[in-house]
Amino acid sequence: MSELSLPRQLWGETLDKLVNGLQLTEVLGDDGGSYMSLQSQAPFANGEVGNVRVFKGDHIHQVVTCSLVVPAIHLDSHMLFAFMPPESPVPHFTLDSVSGGEHFAFHLDLIPRVDLGAHLDYMDAVFTPLTELLQTGRAVEGLSPAQLDPRQYAVMSPWMFVSRATADAFQQIHNIVDGYLDHWLTLVGQGVSPAALGGADAQQLAERDQRNKAIIFDPNVDKVWNQIQGLIGEQACLELRTLLKASS
Repeated sequence: MSELSLPRQLWGETLDKLVNGLQLTEVLGDDGGSYMSLQSQAPFANGEVGNVRVFKGDHIHQVVTCSLVVPAIHLDSHMLFAFMPPESPVPHFTLDSVSGGEHFAFHLDLIPRVDLGAHLDYMDAVFTPLTELLQTGRAVEGLSPAQLDPRQYAVMSPWMFVSRATADAFQQIHNIVDGYLDHWLTLVGQGVSPAALGGADAQQLAERDQRNKAIIFDPNVDKVWNQIQGLIGEQACLELRTLLKASS
């Protein structure tokens, strides 16, 4: 068996911890395989270049993963989103784990469900416990700034840990990812106190969630959609974005 790449290893360990911790069940495609196969539409690759997997459970809305592996362009990319129900105040969890040749990159965050600038109690309950982990992660030698649009930072959280990395640095972020995930799993189990929501009700949370997802997965905001469209085609990108934004 071939050795797993560093991005796939980090993604796989995180997914396994999610599936086992929340007792998730995978939703299979009609052929009994992954939920969605991603076929190459580019001249430099043939056949399947990746897949989308979906998992469901009692305590969450859904987990969606997307893997793209294309040796011809040195791409090894693995994305994971763990979504809470639209009306839940518990943040969504996300991890991107990527390499392009000798260069690595990652993106780790809990996506807020209310405006942090107007909800101090929510910020302290949900995000402040991550501060030490974030500071430890940022101190790892071998990290360099990620190339993100300011709007992408605005729709995520200030505790987003995102960076390019050397191979050595990339291997040192596993504990940070584990720490974020452990904290998120605790929030899933315990919930967020209504007192921290500043009066926001279920309908308001769900409406904000839809607006937030529409921005996060907007190709005009996240340019990666334009990049992968040439690889897997417009229809596959549209289906994947629809799945990621789904509320039911």
